Amino acid sequence: MSAQLTGIRNSPASSGASRDPDAPPAFSVSGAVVAYDRTPVLHGVSLDIRAGEVVAILGPNGSGKSTLMRAMLGITPLAAGRVEVHGTALHRFRDWGRIGYVPQRLSAGGGVPATVAEIVASGQVARRRRLRPATRGDRTAVADALAAVGLADRAHHSVHELSGGQQQRVLIARALAGRPDTFVMDEPMAGVDSDSQRALADTITRLSGDGATVVLVLHELGPLEPLIGRGVVLSAGSVVHDGPPPSPTGACARPGHEHQHPHPGDASRPPALPAIDVPRYE
Repeated sequence: MSAQLTGIRNSPASSGASRDPDAPPAFSVSGAVVAYDRTPVLHGVSLDIRAGEVVAILGPNGSGKSTLMRAMLGITPLAAGRVEVHGTALHRFRDWGRIGYVPQRLSAGGGVPATVAEIVASGQVARRRRLRPATRGDRTAVADALAAVGLADRAHHSVHELSGGQQQRVLIARALAGRPDTFVMDEPMAGVDSDSQRALADTITRLSGDGATVVLVLHELGPLEPLIGRGVVLSAGSVVHDGPPPSPTGACARPGHEHQHPHPGDASRPPALPAIDVPRYE
């Protein structure tokens, strides 16, 4: 797969990732508490993710890993604690063009027909001034992003014609087209074919080489294992490992582990922890 990520990443629109040890962390989480219906899901989680790191957030279903990711982006509010993004308190952070978010499933477009290129171009909205039409550079970034994930030949196809794995690649291309320096991907390997897994691994290799920060929420490392520099493992809403990616004994991070742990809200989940009163997040 011939990708052109360098052209995307070195665009003047990009703020540029940094491995400067004096740069503020891409994400700094301190004492994060998240509760649903007064039942805690995250229990005072603290961690820093340095600019330029490739980090996997791992753990079984219900461990809080996706909740932590959503709290880092402000999608899920904190009941207590603090998050900073590139040195700025989350509630004051405005430079969202630096952040490329890849959700678990394609929802953009809904039932409205949209081409692959249109979905990918929507990733540039945060960087464009209001009502400004796409420039030649914007169109080039879309083409480069599609080439990077191996979908250049599908640019004018309806996104609903694609397989689940190809749709996941469209979401990654959408993030790339915005030319961010920080990527957050929520279980990008879940349910995708081997070609899409290889495409993702190739893309992350190039992003890391360009100095981007990449945070991935994963059930298992799989083909991404050689690319992961750090593993943060959650269990029952707390960090139980933070360091090198888990060894084969870390079953929740390895292929073949049966993920039968229910998500919060599942009817089959184990008894909830006792409800607690938590302070409001200011």
